[in-house]
Amino acid sequence: MQRMVGVEAPHFEMKTVDGAGENFGKVSLNDYKGKWLVMFFWPLDFTFVCPTEITGFNRKIDEFKKMGAEVLGVSTDSEHSHKAWINTAPDQGGLGQLEFPLASDMTQKVARDYGVLVEEEGIALRGLFIIDPNGVLKYSVVHDLNVGRSVDETLRVLQGLQSGGLCPIDWQPGDAPLNV
Repeated sequence: MQRMVGVEAPHFEMKTVDGAGENFGKVSLNDYKGKWLVMFFWPLDFTFVCPTEITGFNRKIDEFKKMGAEVLGVSTDSEHSHKAWINTAPDQGGLGQLEFPLASDMTQKVARDYGVLVEEEGIALRGLFIIDPNGVLKYSVVHDLNVGRSVDETLRVLQGLQSGGLCPIDWQPGDAPLNV
């Protein structure tokens, strides 16, 4: 996989459903110019670990918004599958209402461009990307399908990136940056 962090994020255009599970739309990287974007991929709708992550991001959406960041969830499922998942109650394996859109990468182009596509299965690994307001990819983490991500760690990294300073191991918001 080629180096991606520190360079312009790969462009994307995808179909979406809004977090209310009502309206279809489209989204592109250009829609996020001037904003921070936290974009995360999950393998499949109606699975087990994925809804814990998606609803976890949703519970912290106000913190992301206070930091000037938008959140976008992506999988290789259709926008219709996303809509059905949002409109299914959580106690029945659904998501319920969200405060951010879910995008459909049925062509698998975006997952491939971001280096998270499992070609033989047509699904995405758990990839998470933070893109700055200028469209530069600042953070990338990709891992196995069985382990969910930490929303708190994503917030910490976003705050560190926004601080503009050198943030040492275990840096927390409010901590002094390194002075060199």
